[in-house]
Amino acid sequence: MEHKLEFEKSLTDLENKIKELKGSAKPGELSDALKNEIGALEKEYSTSLQDIYKNLNPWDRVQLARHPDRPHTLDFIQNMVRDFHEVFGDQRYADDKAMIAGFGYINDLKVCLVGIEKGRKTKDKIYRNFGMVRPEGYRKALRVMRLAEQFKIPIVILIDTPGAYPGVGAEERGQSQAIAENLAEMFTLKVPIVATVIGEGGSGGALALGIADSVMMMEYAVYSVISPESCASILWSDPRKAEMAANSLKLDPQNTLKLGIIDSIISEPVGGAHREQKQAIEMVQVRVVEMLNGLSRVTIPELLEKRFKKFRQMGNRTLENI
Repeated sequence: MEHKLEFEKSLTDLENKIKELKGSAKPGELSDALKNEIGALEKEYSTSLQDIYKNLNPWDRVQLARHPDRPHTLDFIQNMVRDFHEVFGDQRYADDKAMIAGFGYINDLKVCLVGIEKGRKTKDKIYRNFGMVRPEGYRKALRVMRLAEQFKIPIVILIDTPGAYPGVGAEERGQSQAIAENLAEMFTLKVPIVATVIGEGGSGGALALGIADSVMMMEYAVYSVISPESCASILWSDPRKAEMAANSLKLDPQNTLKLGIIDSIISEPVGGAHREQKQAIEMVQVRVVEMLNGLSRVTIPELLEKRFKKFRQMGNRTLENI
């Protein structure tokens, strides 16, 4: 991991000291005194790391959710899904590369997986449109989810987007209609649906995939009605006040859980998923399988009724009266 967030930079000196001491002798030739010194520094590093991550502010959490080393949808597919077969196109206009949809196996359970991919390096980010889905992406997702319903295959959704693409072309092709259609149709899908916010859950672009029987967030993900930058632009005509906006949006998992927006929080390795990608993915996999197994025992009429009631009740609670 090379990318350092601002609030993590106090750890850099400790990391450098540990590397310097480990590199001062050949492997297997470290003296007892040197081993003790390295051990003490590693303990100090671990304690500092835990202290920092216990006291994150909302803007720190936004930076974590956007961390370039954080696992993306493709990482989850590679490490969590076996024999994945992707489906392309919306059968109307084009194939949106920001939206990935297909079928595979998690453990021995056949699933339909739908997720948003941001891309990593510049060329890939452009190819994936930075995770901003166009209307054809949402139509592709719905087409694949309907196919899953036809064959009684449960749906697993991974959400990671700053928001739906706001370009002129997307609006011309019915962006708001595509999102609205997903919202309406997902309430009626007669299969279990489990959705997880793995990074950013931004605006209607995230909610368009967020109608599920179980909605979860990773510990350092964010889920909000609008991105902090867009919120600051609207309220103060200044996107540089994004940190101020983030402090008011209640976008962290703890607040969204209290408000009934999500159902549970998935823990991450100490220091965030970007430090231990495979471990973080395994933690999500365990919880997803657990949720699907539980939902499989619920009858379809009961499943649909509970799904509708869960979202219908949102907005009835506030942080003040919890």
